[in-house]
Amino acid sequence: QEQLVESGGGLVQPGGSLSVSCAASGRTFRSFVMGWFRQAPEKEREFVASINYSGSTALYADSVKGRFTISRDNAKNTVSLQMNSLKSEDTAVYYCAANRRTISVSYPSTQDDDYDLWGQGAQVTVSS
Repeated sequence: QEQLVESGGGLVQPGGSLSVSCAASGRTFRSFVMGWFRQAPEKEREFVASINYSGSTALYADSVKGRFTISRDNAKNTVSLQMNSLKSEDTAVYYCAANRRTISVSYPSTQDDDYDLWGQGAQVTVSS
């Protein structure tokens, strides 16, 4: 059974850095587009970043562009999100997601409806 398990996150001061990682089980991970989404209290889930199956194309929300970096290691079945220059508004639960409906797609979707496998979430809190 395929599943996603996030790790990392935690508490960091504004301006600091943090990373979250996602370990995927299943042999076809390398064929999937992967994404990171987040949900803050009393807000809707929003797109953060996505990466295509080969890692050659990544997309970012405007709010995190230049500060966050998504990457993947297909040999280790992992995808990571490095977050720098964190702001209080980055506080949220961060979810890793996989789009298993299409295989080896070059364009990494930014729409959460396109993702059909989700991790349990990792809390990121930015506060002084």
